[in-house]
Amino acid sequence: MYRVCNTAERDIGMLYYMTDRDGTGGRLKKSAEDFIVTEVSDKPPVIEDGKFTIAEITTKNWETNRLIRLLARAMRISRERIGFAGTKDKRAITTQLMSFECDPSRLDEVTFNDITIGSYYKSNRPIRMGDLKGNRFSITVRDMESDISACSETVKQSVDEIVQTGGFPNYFGVQRFGTSRPVTHIVGEKIVRGDIKGAVDTYLFHPSENEGEEVTNARDALRRCNGSYTTEIFEVMPKIMGFEKVLVEHLIRKPDDYIGAISEMPSNLQMMFTHAYQSYLYNLMLSKRMEKELPLNAPIVGDTVIPMDINGVPDHDGPVTVTSKNIKLVERQVQKNRAAIAITVFGSDGMFSEGEMGEIERKIISEANLTKDDFIVPGLAHCSAKGNWREILCPVHDLTTKFNDDSYELSFFLTKGNYATCLMREFLKAEMTRY
Repeated sequence: MYRVCNTAERDIGMLYYMTDRDGTGGRLKKSAEDFIVTEVSDKPPVIEDGKFTIAEITTKNWETNRLIRLLARAMRISRERIGFAGTKDKRAITTQLMSFECDPSRLDEVTFNDITIGSYYKSNRPIRMGDLKGNRFSITVRDMESDISACSETVKQSVDEIVQTGGFPNYFGVQRFGTSRPVTHIVGEKIVRGDIKGAVDTYLFHPSENEGEEVTNARDALRRCNGSYTTEIFEVMPKIMGFEKVLVEHLIRKPDDYIGAISEMPSNLQMMFTHAYQSYLYNLMLSKRMEKELPLNAPIVGDTVIPMDINGVPDHDGPVTVTSKNIKLVERQVQKNRAAIAITVFGSDGMFSEGEMGEIERKIISEANLTKDDFIVPGLAHCSAKGNWREILCPVHDLTTKFNDDSYELSFFLTKGNYATCLMREFLKAEMTRY
């Protein structure tokens, strides 16, 4: 039986740990320097007369959507003309490629603190979401609950178990839902169920004890407006509520136009709402598989298996159903990391596994009273979601450890779409606010 998770991660469907021992406790990201992320990708080709400028951007303590918004404003271009491969952690030092549909000279307009623009060149191809192989991490854990000797033993034992299993449970991590205010999936559920006003209200009002007094007071004031927003309430909202201000500004101009308000938000954030709800459902399915003690690293009849390319990138367009006839072949492919067991990320395509895993998937969707048509959202194309498959075990590459007097460090590489915090939780077993 896998170890039960008793932290607030249960609220986002993460009900179990794979490693069955007490954690070290501790804190990630005590400073940005404790969480270093370097994107690994294939660079677009150099084209001297290309229409896109490709630049390496290093940031410290910058949330990706806010970064894009302010870069667009400083460079006087639309945010839709800025491309990036993936969102990054806010409290971190991150390095990634971005593309800008403009002349390179516009980059000279960027003078924000803690943003460094490295070498850049021109190309005929932009950076698009998903255009990366993965990320290399260097993470330091501090403020552990036991001395470094005990921590080192815990970490070493957990590393051994992860290596022996071939990876860790591939949950969608807390960043998918909001670290300090995990509300994104709740907004997404309301959108999927057609309650667009409820989605906006949740995004504006839903409180969190991790927010400051100024934000808490602003949310209370917005709630008391009862939908009748004014310029006065907009002006007292703090700058940190940037996306809430986008919603309110639209509703001042067009009261009750909740679809229009969400449409004003960045397209990738609109997608994230529905994707977060899909992620929550996936997390529940993975947890139920673990609860039933079904293997994470070996297929059973009915499982869906995804082929992997030479770089470990899954081919989601070629799923294979495991049968009694092909199971031996599939087992060998999984053992050689040429294929991976996957669970549905349910959407309008309505895909399910067969066998025992398929029963789990169907039951969770049925109990949520959902159909595939719910994920086609009228008037909000970016909030519609076809769905896909996601591997249930995430391999870890180049994993190394280092133990200091009062901290320890882990360095590793993960392929794209996977969460470093889901690996780190296996070591810490701490409240998710410490991630």
